[in-house]
Amino acid sequence: MLQYDDSAFYFVALSFITIYLVPSWYTIINKVNAALFTSDEDIGAVSRTSAEKKKAADLKKTSRGLKTLNSPGFIVNFLITILMSAVFLWLYLSVQSNGEVNSFDPFSILDIDTGAELKEIKKAYKKMSLKYHPDKNPNNPAAEAMFMMVAKAYEALTDPVAKENWEKYGNPDGKQSLAVSIGLPEFLLNTDNRNLVLLTYLVFMVIVIPFAVWSYYSNSSKFGEKDVMYDTYAWFHHNLNDHTLIKNLPEVLAGSAEFRERNMTKSQADKEEIGKILVKVKSQMQKPTFNHPVVIKGNVLLHAHLTRETDVLSESSQEDLKSMLRYSSSLIDAMISVCKNQESLKSALNCIKFGQYVTQAMWVKDSELLQLPHFTEIEAGHCAKGKPSMKSILQYMAIPNESKKGLRDFNDEQKEDVLKCCEILPNIDVKSKVFVDDDEDDKVYEGDLCTVSVTLTRNNLDDGEKAGLVHAPRFPFPRLEAWWVALGTREGKIISIDKVTSPNKVVEHKIKFLAPRKGQYEFNLHVLSNAYVGFDHTESVELTTHDASALPEYKVHPDDAELDDEPTLFEEMMNANIEDDSDSDEESDSDDESEEEGIRELSEEERKKQELQRARKKAAAAAGDDSDSDDDSDVEEVHAD
Repeated sequence: MLQYDDSAFYFVALSFITIYLVPSWYTIINKVNAALFTSDEDIGAVSRTSAEKKKAADLKKTSRGLKTLNSPGFIVNFLITILMSAVFLWLYLSVQSNGEVNSFDPFSILDIDTGAELKEIKKAYKKMSLKYHPDKNPNNPAAEAMFMMVAKAYEALTDPVAKENWEKYGNPDGKQSLAVSIGLPEFLLNTDNRNLVLLTYLVFMVIVIPFAVWSYYSNSSKFGEKDVMYDTYAWFHHNLNDHTLIKNLPEVLAGSAEFRERNMTKSQADKEEIGKILVKVKSQMQKPTFNHPVVIKGNVLLHAHLTRETDVLSESSQEDLKSMLRYSSSLIDAMISVCKNQESLKSALNCIKFGQYVTQAMWVKDSELLQLPHFTEIEAGHCAKGKPSMKSILQYMAIPNESKKGLRDFNDEQKEDVLKCCEILPNIDVKSKVFVDDDEDDKVYEGDLCTVSVTLTRNNLDDGEKAGLVHAPRFPFPRLEAWWVALGTREGKIISIDKVTSPNKVVEHKIKFLAPRKGQYEFNLHVLSNAYVGFDHTESVELTTHDASALPEYKVHPDDAELDDEPTLFEEMMNANIEDDSDSDEESDSDDESEEEGIRELSEEERKKQELQRARKKAAAAAGDDSDSDDDSDVEEVHAD
């Protein structure tokens, strides 16, 4: 009968604990390394202009240091890992001292040097045997076991047979047989511990494990694609439609489920502060549709960011706004995916433009030149006056540096910031082409798989250079440059909309769709930045489809046609089973044919063909009989019920 074995349990426990400790320590070390030794580029704390210095400093404070590890998940995991490491060390020491892995060494047991003389061995044995004698250590199993080990060690060093066995097999008793036991501790079998073991088992099986599964499921079931909550998707589906304007989107974003707990006003002071900010931004807000305090607070805070009125916010309100901006990118992407599901091109484009405004802290009536560092409405108004006019950001970038307006009141550092920003801002060319893969001519026929190839070329980058972070000093988090490519019909229906995130100088994106019915079509191709205002590109894509009947008739190759007459594997098996029947049928059929057509011997090819036809008929008949029988059984079961 198998017995519980402490030594085996040590090995089993070490194995299971190692499975947890290795990935846990790897994760902890990586997080500590990221918190203490990560570079500025890795956390996005890059200040290419003086306007970005404050943002870079804030990122260094929030993304570095031990305070970044001050999260409940990391602390709990760290404490569990420390506890498990201590248990691992204790188990390892137990294995070394008491486990079977510890080889039998009589010199070590007697605490003498290797190769000691017989006199020294006897002296050590006498001393150790007196120390661990059972009479001097009553009710001490460890001392009793040590006493037996001392006697065994003495025997291995003094008895010739035992010494030979030890030198040959590592054990004075000779070669040992394999012992099999259960890797569980022996105290589980102790009757005194029975109630404790049962209680522990019930706690883990009835409380701990079900609670852990419920917690994981309840948390994970709240989130859908892009880690956006399902309640947020439902909110977006309810509020986004073909008539949604850009001015309505701050309120839609403010109602996201991710903000509902944090943006709930908890005191009268919070309500008064929101009321004061509302007075400042009310002129830029669309009339609110919802009066819920969470939506109102989020809407007001977003407008404070869009109108650059964040200086009047309290510290707690600034933290709430920062939390909203942290999730804004993924939530706006979710809004675009909802518009894509609704096939509403206009609403999707408005959501993309809203993302641009959020990134640059601008609003719909603001000048595009406010994206330049240190620019205000005064400098933007000065650029719009006179000739050459520089109302748009593209016009301003096209003007030579020495002719750029709005720099009169700037110092040298500020002027350098503006010129540097003009180099960072994108300058793209867009080319599109419509074609059909592997087509014999350039025409597109109804039902063809069309491809619209869109090529983006960043002229502001050198060969091999990659696009970096977006220049957005007022957006508190780093953001990578990307482009939305959307293809839609003239009626405003979405054919395709995708986010192109490649940072390469030349990027090719392909849109595939089935060619519509015969006629001439004109689609709208939109290329929009995810973060910059005024760099959007729109062009028409024309497509002429021809009637598919005009295509040349497809001719089957003779070799392919012969393959249709070849029997399948199933038919060959059927022929083997009914070979005898087919022979008799062949004789009767040949007699009938000879009577009608005269005496004529069939060729080998005709005979095989007739054989194949008969086999197919019999297989079809057999399948029909089976289906009929199945149908009858179903009918019978229905009547029986």
